[in-house]
Amino acid sequence: MDFATWLTFFAASWAISISPGTGAVAAMSAGLNHGFRRGYFTVFGLVLGIWTQLLVIGLGLGALVAASASAFLVVKWAGVAYLVWFGIAQWRAPAVPLAQRSLETSQVTRRAMIFRAWTINAVNPKGTVFMLAVVPQFLVLSAPLLPQYLLIGATLSFTDFVVMAGYTALAAKVLTALKEVSHVRAMNRVFGAFFVLAGTLLALFKRSA
Repeated sequence: MDFATWLTFFAASWAISISPGTGAVAAMSAGLNHGFRRGYFTVFGLVLGIWTQLLVIGLGLGALVAASASAFLVVKWAGVAYLVWFGIAQWRAPAVPLAQRSLETSQVTRRAMIFRAWTINAVNPKGTVFMLAVVPQFLVLSAPLLPQYLLIGATLSFTDFVVMAGYTALAAKVLTALKEVSHVRAMNRVFGAFFVLAGTLLALFKRSA
């Protein structure tokens, strides 16, 4: 991949990262529930999910998911179920103001936060199909593919780390203003609804899209 091609992909990566999606909702939800310093661990999980998608595509499994109706449906409905479950859990989360949150949020381990976020990006056939549509356009097939996949993964990781930091910080800023139980409950339900909506949209997603 030459510099001009990479530069084009770098610009596209910002658009990919900034565009609202389940990753952005997950980052904002983490910032809302845990603050920036702790919530940012969610972003590591999201980036690991991106690398998982690239690995799947690199091994040829992405093409199988895109081409096989059965494989696609299994992954698709697993993703739908997870997003809806996560949304319901967020909707029903205790409405605890910031001043009372230190003990409760500390009970959620960083490893659990990373795993949840990884699942959101990894179990997403829409992301697989999207990667299959975008990534090959920037590959030079006559050159070794592994270095190109590593460069693509590093580029997507960088933009995601930066953009999701902004989403997490924005939500964490909102967290400091939530002093009433009713405010916290409303925000929990907003983000819960977003996750359920994301699951619903994924359920409507077609392979031909």
